[in-house]
Order: sequence, then structure tokens, then C-alpha cells
Amino acid sequence: MSSRRRNSKPKMADDDCCTCCRRPGGGICSFRLFLFILSAVPAAVILSLERSTVSISYESDHWFHECAKWDSQAGRFLVSTMAGGGLAEVKEGEESVVVTDDEVAGNISVGIFVDRPRERVLVVYSDGIKVRYGGVGAYRLDTWERIFLTHLNQPGDEPSLADDVAVDSDGNSYITDAKSNKIWKLGPNGDLLSIIKNKSFTPKKGFFNNVIGLNGIIYHPNGFLLVIHTSTGSLFKIDTKTEEIKVVRVKGSLNRGDGLELMSDNKLIVAGTPSRLVESKDGWVSAKVVGQYVGPIHRIATSATVKDEKVYLNHLVGFGIFGKKTHRLAEAVFVPLEVN
Repeated sequence: MSSRRRNSKPKMADDDCCTCCRRPGGGICSFRLFLFILSAVPAAVILSLERSTVSISYESDHWFHECAKWDSQAGRFLVSTMAGGGLAEVKEGEESVVVTDDEVAGNISVGIFVDRPRERVLVVYSDGIKVRYGGVGAYRLDTWERIFLTHLNQPGDEPSLADDVAVDSDGNSYITDAKSNKIWKLGPNGDLLSIIKNKSFTPKKGFFNNVIGLNGIIYHPNGFLLVIHTSTGSLFKIDTKTEEIKVVRVKGSLNRGDGLELMSDNKLIVAGTPSRLVESKDGWVSAKVVGQYVGPIHRIATSATVKDEKVYLNHLVGFGIFGKKTHRLAEAVFVPLEVN
């Protein structure tokens, strides 16, 4: 907080000005003005994005939130607290932590899935950049009691980064590995059924093409998974019975795509930078990017959810220096795109 103070200073004569101002181009003073303008532009852009975004805001103790999903039956959002290593509910602008599992303390919580038919929520855990531990826990939606906790890694396994989760109609869960490009498949009780791997999951070689691999995942009611590879934007269709894998032919770019959510059987939301609306007219053999939403891009959109037929995007970064951090679930209004 600043205080005002009267300053009586005589008007400076021309000869009293610093010599750098009289040099061609203004010298140091002009350079300082340039730096001031340069630093002010990003701030102005950020302020404009913040003011122009329609969103649901809430406060948290944590800087980062990876995923948020709407639980319509309970009238709340559930969010992963990431570095907090747990799960929180958001109601009327207030966040309350509801799950902290001591057995995974020290890890981060990332993708979540609200499984209402089985009255549970699934939470994915990871050790982040260490890429040595991944797990998934299931918790009751009424008491938050743990149903199961499955450790996905075994000693000597390849590096992995457990990231997102989807659940099929039989209650099987699928967890993506963003580091080694595979999918763990668990049964309804959390037992490991299989590991889905395929060379097509690494569509391009090289470090920069695989910084973040298989990421967002969603189950389609017609019996298949849709999975995105973040670094290349490749979209995969996987039959949950046969585990057959096909690459969806997409017109338009899905690069930097993250979390997925279905708006309908033929429309898919891809959260990311930017976020995109994708449509398929042939059962996801092929698809086309038909809309785009930028929003508060500085906060980094990481997941999508649908509430009252409106799309809300979770953003990774909360704002605030001291005390609580303000997080935003932005309402995404997609601008139509024409992709040739």
C-alpha cells in the first residue's frame, strides 16, 4: 500500500535535464521508457484477458490445479490440488479439501474422473519430474473413504508419468502415461488387467516430439477411448474390448492438446493452448477442428468439463502473491473455424 506525499519541486530548466536526454534518440531515458512500455504490454494483455473472461472464480491455498470436473448430482466441482496431493470440492467460490491420502504423500494429484454410476471419484497420482511413481486411487463420493489405491509402477519399470484417467461402462479405468506413451487398464476393483502399448503412440521420434506424450483420455459411449498425444496433436481411437488402436484423421491442428471432454457423441472438447472444438461425422474415423477458444491463455488450460450444457475450462495457474490464490474455471465460447 502506498501513501501520498506532497512534493514541491521547482520546474526544471532545459539546461538542468540529464545530458542523455539531449543525445540523438534520447539515450538512457528513452531506453528506460522503452523498457517500461515493454514490461507494461504483457501486463495490459493479461489484465484484458482477465477482464474479458466469463468464469467461475474460487480461492485456494495452492498455486496449481491440474484438473476440474463437474459433479452435477452434488452441485459442485471437484478439483485436483496438484502439489497439495489431494482432491478438493468447490462450491459457491469456496474450496474445501476432501481427500488427502497419506499413502501417496509427497506426490502430486493430476487427472480425476467422477464415476457417478459407482458413486466414486478416481484420482491419479504422480511424482512429477522424477517419473518413477504413478498410482490411482478410488474414493467414495459421500464419505471420501478409500475404495482402492493401485500402485502402477513396479521396481525396475521404465520411467513413467501417470496423468489422466477415464472409466468405461464396465467400470474399468484407463490411465495415460505421458512419459512412456502407454495406457494402464485396471479392473473395477483396481487390479491391473493389461498395459496398452503400440508404436503408433510415438508418432514422431525426437525429444521435442515427446516432451508430453499420451495425455487426455475420454471414454465414448460407443465402446472406445479417445486419447491425445500432446506434443504432436495426434488423436487415437482405441477399442476397449479388443484394444485395437487407430489414428483419427484430423483436419486442423491439435498440438498442445491436454484434457478431453465429450460435448456429445460427435463433438469433443480439447483443452489446451488454445482450446479446440472437434467434430466427427463418421464415428471418429476422421474429425475436423471446427472451433477455437483462447481465453486466459496465461493461466494455461489443462482440462474441460460440461455444466448445464456450457463448457468450463480448468486453468493450471492460480493468481495471488500472499495468502489465497484465485483460480478460474473459464466458460469457453468457441469461435467457428474454417479448416481446409
